[in-house]
Amino acid sequence: MSVTVRSFAKINLGLRIGAAREDGFHELRTVYQTIALHDVLKIEVQRGSGIEIRCKDARVPTDESNTCYRMADRVMHALKQRGKVLIQIDKKLPIQGGLGAASSNAVATLVGLERALKQQLSPEQQLELAAEVGSDVPLFLVGGTVLGMGRGEQVLPLEDLPAYDCVIATPNVGVSTPKAFRDWDEQVGEEREEQARAFNRRAGDPGYLPHNERKLTANNHSGTINGFSHSVFAWLCGTTPTGVSSRAGNRAEALLLDLVRAGIENDFERVVFPQHPELRDVKRVLEREGARYSSLSGSGSTVYGIFDGKAAAESVAKKLTADGIPAQATTTLPRGEYWKSILEK
Repeated sequence: MSVTVRSFAKINLGLRIGAAREDGFHELRTVYQTIALHDVLKIEVQRGSGIEIRCKDARVPTDESNTCYRMADRVMHALKQRGKVLIQIDKKLPIQGGLGAASSNAVATLVGLERALKQQLSPEQQLELAAEVGSDVPLFLVGGTVLGMGRGEQVLPLEDLPAYDCVIATPNVGVSTPKAFRDWDEQVGEEREEQARAFNRRAGDPGYLPHNERKLTANNHSGTINGFSHSVFAWLCGTTPTGVSSRAGNRAEALLLDLVRAGIENDFERVVFPQHPELRDVKRVLEREGARYSSLSGSGSTVYGIFDGKAAAESVAKKLTADGIPAQATTTLPRGEYWKSILEK
């Protein structure tokens, strides 16, 4: 039996990077939002053994490094099943685009295998396997609007946002997520050194840094993480930074305004934009063309903008494409619609 599954993408509504952890990952806070753009996967279990991945896009790995392969191996083992797993990927989402395509493919594989084998893992097993495969894989087991914590794998469903029209622009730039994290650590390290020098100058002794000031410097990541949490809370509660309620009239429009007022941003822009100024330029174009909110998604290279209506989004996508920047108009995908649409009919 073969099963066809849609593998939807995500964008990040803000992303805050915390301190590096002992396991090598960074503490993160982000709000994930699924969108309607997707790959299509066909999963089939045949007689035999092994896992075979087929994809016409040569950039997609077909060995153990593929998230689909890793997920299929774990699912078959967890369900105590044997057979040859065949996964065909119709790749439509950009690679290294910050849209979570590989992670979404992994969850599509899980869903497809469960249907093909007519067996289902418990939610706890699903989340455990997803977190093993990748940091942002678990979000696709939830869909809609999702709070991401830990290294991104701890997910909490938030109240679903209305469907927004948006433009997804992905310039032909490859952004390495590991490199973006390394660049972030280097930048933060330089800022800490400068902060320490400033403390020392104020103390009047270039070789001395008071203990309490060292502690504040070392823990500045915690403040940014907490600040993001407060901003998300203010955004979803409909309050401005001053605590005054701003939620009135059209809910979708009010949420967009609150998103901007709360100052929710993506930390990766600070290191990715200087190295890839064309991405900053795309964000400026989106804002100039009327985006109510625009941001880098993940570590890039996708930049998205949220617009008032389908016509506006389609017009901007056409303009960007005509200028040589691949862009598509789409919508955000609330949780109910996500699960209704994930299995292709």
